[in-house]
Formats: sequence, structure tokens, C-alpha cells
Amino acid sequence: MEMERGKTIRLLLAMALLVLSSRVIKAEAETSHSEIDRKLKQLNKPAVKTIKSEDGDTIDCVDIYKQPAFDHPALKNHTIQMRPSFEIASNSSNAKNESVSHSILPQTWQRSGSCPEGTIPIRRILRKDLLRATSLENFGRKPPAQPSYAGNITGSPNLHSKSINNTEINFGPQVNRSTAILLTEAYSYVGATGDINIWNPNVESQDEYTTAQIWLKAGPGDNFESVEAGWMVNPRLYGDKRTRLFALWTRDSYKSTGCFDLTCTGFVQTSTAVALGAPIEPLSSEGGQQFQLSFGIFLDPNSGNWWLKISKTVPIGYWPPNLFSLLTHSAKLVEWGGEVYSSKIKKAPHTTTAMGSGEFARNLYGNACYIQNVRIMDYSLMLKYPEWVQTYASEEYCYSAYNYIKGYGTEPVFYFGGPGRKPPYCP
Repeated sequence: MEMERGKTIRLLLAMALLVLSSRVIKAEAETSHSEIDRKLKQLNKPAVKTIKSEDGDTIDCVDIYKQPAFDHPALKNHTIQMRPSFEIASNSSNAKNESVSHSILPQTWQRSGSCPEGTIPIRRILRKDLLRATSLENFGRKPPAQPSYAGNITGSPNLHSKSINNTEINFGPQVNRSTAILLTEAYSYVGATGDINIWNPNVESQDEYTTAQIWLKAGPGDNFESVEAGWMVNPRLYGDKRTRLFALWTRDSYKSTGCFDLTCTGFVQTSTAVALGAPIEPLSSEGGQQFQLSFGIFLDPNSGNWWLKISKTVPIGYWPPNLFSLLTHSAKLVEWGGEVYSSKIKKAPHTTTAMGSGEFARNLYGNACYIQNVRIMDYSLMLKYPEWVQTYASEEYCYSAYNYIKGYGTEPVFYFGGPGRKPPYCP
């Protein structure tokens, strides 16, 4: 009798725990759903017009004054600067490639419609996009960076450094990321440009990405500020492996501020024709036609806004100066090149995520990814090739960097990239 009573009590307790657990799971699910709904409402502003793109994206044409930027506390009373207040002069380049096509940034969604004046195109964020993120808080952010350069990093046995014009730039250990770059360092850069040819490199898994881009940075390596732009393949963020336009900012080495595109407050878009985060086309082909885009980031001397331009003459928008503390007057470091993010960096087996075209830099034109017409701008407000440059590759047998000079009197063309894992050199 006692044994039967004990079995009954245990059964009742088990049933009670099961009911309680199901209620807790249900409550957590409801909380998660409501949090996701709130995040989607915050990200996706009311649309004046909606465009369904052939590639599956939905583009919302949003009132320019209702874009995400104005949720930032520092931009509550911000007046939009519709165009830069200055024109830029450039010394001509002697870097010429025959079958190169410059593009005004064709994007697939543009074939399905256009946004009216007074609105900007914003790629709609979906529930499945948020579910792929490591957390709602981290959605749209670049993973935090370990020190990449700083004069105050010393004593590390794994430290790499480069010297530019007797100034040492130190590279600390970069966890989960690999770069192949051309860089220059000075006290006052207020702009940089480069023509980057467009590829669609392989990305091995959803939690990895690859970029081809320009960085302008200021501050110590463990807490730098940066504005960035280029193209990338990022399955976790975008849900596919297409090559997409991106812009990015951070105030603290990606720890807690900034994001890609318009996935957080900060960047003020003015273009009615270009959607950040949308696929770009056409793509370059091995041994065939090469397609490139000109990316430029400039500090407006009157407003202090950091302007992003595409195809030399198309202003996309800007990062206001009150997002930053060190980048309010100038950048100290400019980088051109690529980055691969993966938990398999500097491990065996290495990731097969490729950089650039997936070919090493020394395979040159028609095979490797390149950046030509490399330019910086100082307070003279003239674009010019940097006086001092240096290449750097953190895993040179996986991804390489090569500043190639074809002949006497010609300007260098910077090549970079690689396949990732390729035994025996990159096992």
C-alpha cells in the first residue's frame, strides 16, 4: 500500500513539473516573440511604397526623416544635409585596365521599381533574419575586434608590425579574423577612395563572412573608431551568399556601437536610388570582363559629416560627427583590402571561405581581386596616391597582399585575396 502511494506521489510530482516546465517554455517563447516583434517594428519603418525584388528582397521606400538614424539620441534635432558641400579634385591615374567596366551601382531591386523623391530605399528585415543572429542585441553588428594596430601594444610574442615612414604600426592577435590589406598612416586623413572589382567568393558556413573594402580609423587598436564601406558576402546577416553593398561604423572596435547598413541608428542616408545591404551586379569573371565600383569616404569640411560616395559622384549618405569622439576631425589610418571572419582562422583545418576572387594576389589582373586608383585626401582637399604605403597579410599562405607595379612610371595596383584552406600551405 505504501509503495503504491509513493508511486502515485512521484507521478503527480512529475506531472506537476511537466506542466510547470511547459508553462515556463511557453512564457519564454511568448517573451521571445514579443521581443522580436518589437525589434522588427524598430528596424522596419512605415513604407510609403514597397518594392518586391526578383532576388527575394523586399525594399521599403521610407520617408527620409523617418529612417532609423533619427532614433539615435544625438540626432533628435538633426537637420539632414542633402549633398556634400564640396567638390573633390583628383590627380589622374595612369593605372589602366582594358576590359574594365565602371558601374553606377546596378542593384537587382531597381528592375522592379524606384523610390519616390523624399524617401530612401531600405532593405526590409525579416523575422528569420533576427533568428539567425547570435542575439537580438548583436543583430547587424560586426563581431568585436581584438587589437589590430596601436602604438601602445608591446611585449606580445605574437605581435606583427609594419613600419611606414619610420612610424611603427603594430598588429596584435586578431581572433577569428584574417586580413590582407594595403595601409597608410598619418595624422590627418579626411578622405580615401579606391576602385574595387566585384566578385562572389565562397563562404563556407553561415557564421562566416568575407569582405572587400576601405577602412578609415582613428584611435588605439583596442578601442578604435572606424567608418567602412565595400562589398561583402555574409550569410548570417543577409540570409544568402550573394555579393552585397555594405557600410559600417563603430566607436569602440565593434564592442557595443555601430552596425552594418541601417540595422541600427547612426548612418543618415540621402540617396533615393541605392539600398545598403542589397545585392550588387554584375560580377567579374575569371579571365573575362572585370566590373568595379569606386568607393569613397570623405569628411565634409563644413558640416563635419563623413560622406559615403559610390561611383565617384553618387552620395549615399553620411555618418554625423556626434557619433564619434576621435573621428570628428580626421582619420589616422586608412586600409584597403579584404577581411575573412571565421572561428577556423589560424586553425587546422582552416576555413575554405575565400577572400576577393578566391585567387592569390600574384595571379594579378583577370584572376585576383584588385583595388586601383588608391587615393587619400588630406587638408589640401586633393585626392592623391599616398606618399607611404605598406602591405600586410595576417595569414599570407591563406590570403595574400601584393602592391603590383607593372612598369616604370605606372601607378601600383593593389591585389589581394586567396582561397583559404589549400593544403599543404594553408592546411
